[in-house]
Order: sequence, then structure tokens, then C-alpha cells
Amino acid sequence: MQKKHFILLILLLMTGVTVAQQPYSPTVGNLEKREHFRDMKFGVFIHWGLYSMPADGEWIMNNKNIHHAEYARLAKGFYPGAFNAEQWVADVKAAGAKYICITSRHHDGFSMFATKQSSFNIVDATPFGRDIVAELAVACHKEGIKLHFYYSLLDWSHTDYFPLGRTGKGVGRTKQGEWERYHRFMLAQLTELLTNYGEIGAIWFDGMWDQPADFDWRMREIYDHIHSLQPACLIINNHHLAPLEGEDGQTFEKDLPGQNSSGYSGTATVGTLPLETCETMNRTWGYSLTDNHYKSTEELIRYLVRAAGSNANLLMNVGPRPDGTFPESALERYHAMGDWLKIFGESIYGTRGGLIAPRHWGVTTQKGKRLFVHILNLQEEMLFLPLEEKKIRAVKWFAGGEELPFTPVPGGILLQTGLLGEAVDHVVEIQLR
Repeated sequence: MQKKHFILLILLLMTGVTVAQQPYSPTVGNLEKREHFRDMKFGVFIHWGLYSMPADGEWIMNNKNIHHAEYARLAKGFYPGAFNAEQWVADVKAAGAKYICITSRHHDGFSMFATKQSSFNIVDATPFGRDIVAELAVACHKEGIKLHFYYSLLDWSHTDYFPLGRTGKGVGRTKQGEWERYHRFMLAQLTELLTNYGEIGAIWFDGMWDQPADFDWRMREIYDHIHSLQPACLIINNHHLAPLEGEDGQTFEKDLPGQNSSGYSGTATVGTLPLETCETMNRTWGYSLTDNHYKSTEELIRYLVRAAGSNANLLMNVGPRPDGTFPESALERYHAMGDWLKIFGESIYGTRGGLIAPRHWGVTTQKGKRLFVHILNLQEEMLFLPLEEKKIRAVKWFAGGEELPFTPVPGGILLQTGLLGEAVDHVVEIQLR
């Protein structure tokens, strides 16, 4: 917000004049960043904080009703001596991912960055004493990996997070604080995140669902504050609702856009903003010592493909150990995804959802006049594609380049695939005229 506009706003508020809220108008830079976000297709979500120490997921404080004062004692033993920001970024690049979204502050209220708004942070409250966000920002900027910040709107430790929401009721918070003060606290922390760590790709909010539907979070004020600091920064909010005024992207938790298999999306409609789906690699977001229920590499690659075919990015999570390392099971899967993307990445990166909507057999992605058909589940020896009135220049297998026979039929074409062998994804490229 320009200084003269800010002063005018203050004067109007002092005189009691009501200021009509203007519709959000994204900047040219913001619109460009939206398209770049769509192009990236694959990001790594990192849930890391004090909750990694009990090794029972990121909701342990709430799930076990741990008193917030006792929970805070974990900070005295938090020393992730094996943390290496450059190694993290190297592993992310090896996965073929283009951006990182890290939890700057989760629901437990512990900040993983150097903040002056609270001493409950990794620099002031732990013997480690290092700003891991600063180190990660340097490594990301150096290697061309975009950095996004997850930021929790709710806080189980902060006295001023009042009224209490649906969660965190058993953590010993009885003092009634002031919401206005908490609101200023959030604005100040967001200012730090957007001024101390260089260019930030997005702020990814979570926790709005903690309060009743009619609760006034004053989100538009928060959104405008973010855009005043970094106009091109994208705002994504995991509120499980249709997009709100001021947002730049829409995310779906553990669901592809338009589905509601996880029960989080409710009646949220798929909007026109850039889309993203976030998913766990096993069952928990934060590190869990006993959670070995990892999805297979094949499942993860196919989920990435289905996300791209749904015109969405995939934000795939890892929960680092308390020492700052990624679990080997996660690394193996990330690297396998990266190996697959080295071969088939052209059919994923920079694409949009294809002419043919997702089907039971797979999805399509598209880049200009190149249509990529991702066959994930086909039992027959032929595949009908509804490409009526589309002129076709060539059809070939993407990986080997061999021509694939097809027959024009009413309503489209019939691909003569033959019986398909074992593969994560059989990719066909159709060149349209």
C-alpha cells in the first residue's frame, strides 16, 4: 500500500467515514507468478517443528492434551544438529520438485524462524539458536527453488488466540486474551517473513476452519497487507472453501480438485485460480516414528500425473526427523519420482489439463498443440479418445518415439495400443495441427 493511501485511510477511519473495500486487483507481476506457479507442477511440503521430537505427528499437543507450558519445554532439547539446508534443496531438486513450502509456524505456535514477536521460536528458545528459515531461503534462492511459507492462523499456545477454537481446548489455556493484539501479532510476523527472506513465492494459510463459519478473521486485511509488502506473492488458504477475495490460488487437502474423498473439501467448487493438491507420503504430516504406511513410488507418481491432468500442482509432504534429516523412505520415493520426471517431465512441467477430462483409464495434459495421453489403467487393446473435429498430425509413444496406429471413428479416434505391459504410466503424445 502506498504511503499516501495509507495516511488517507487512517484519516478516514479517525473521522468515522466508512471506506468501501475495493475488489482485489492482482498486479501484472502477480498474474505472471500465477502462471509460473501453474508451470512448476510439483512442490515439496515440509512439516517440521517441536512436534518432531515426540515423533507422533504434528497434532500431538492437541491429541494428547499436553499443557502448553509443558509442551514449550521441548524447545530446551531441540537441537537439529544434522540440519543442512543445502542438502535439503539438493534432495528437492533430485525429486524434480520446483518449490518448497515449509511450516514457518504450525498450530502449536512455535516459530521456526527468528521473530521479534515472541520468544517461542527456534533462535531464542532452543540451544540450536539458528534461523533455519534464513538458511533455507539462501539455499533456495541460490538453486532456483521457489520458497513458500505455511503459516497457521490458529495457535494453541498464544494467550491472545481467543476465543478458543474447535481445537486445542485441552492444552491448559484458560486466560482470555485480546483478539486485536493477536491480529497485530500475525501481521507483524508476516511482515518479518516477507521482508527478511527475499522474494517469497506464496504464503500458505491453514487453520481458518478452527473457528465458526461466521467468525471474522479479517482475512482481506491480512491479504492486503501481504500484497502491500510483496505484490507478486501468491496467497493460498487451506480453508476448504471456495476462493475468497484477495486469494491467488486454491488448494485441496488430500484431494484432487473436484473430488471430496477425504472429506475436507466439502462443497468447495473448483475456481479459476491456480490449483494445488497437498498430500502426505505416509499418513501423518509431521514426523512419526511408527508411521511406516508409505505410499508406493508408483502411487505417488500416478498421483502427480492425475494432479497435472486435473490442471493442478502436487505438493507432496515430508516430515523431517528432530535431527533435521529426511527419513530414508521419503528420500527413496522422492528420488524415484525425480528419475521418472527426467524421462517424462516434458509431459508434466509447463502443461495444463488436456482436452480430455480425467477418465477411469487416466488423464491428459497439454502444452500448446501437444496433447499427452497418460494411460494409467487400461485392460483393453484399444483406447477411444473423444477428439472429434481435431486434426491430428502425428501419434507416437512419448518415451521411444515410435508411431502408434490409430483409426478415425465417429466422435474421435481409436488408438491401437495393444496389450500394455507393466509401467507406471504409458504416455502417448498426439501432435495436433
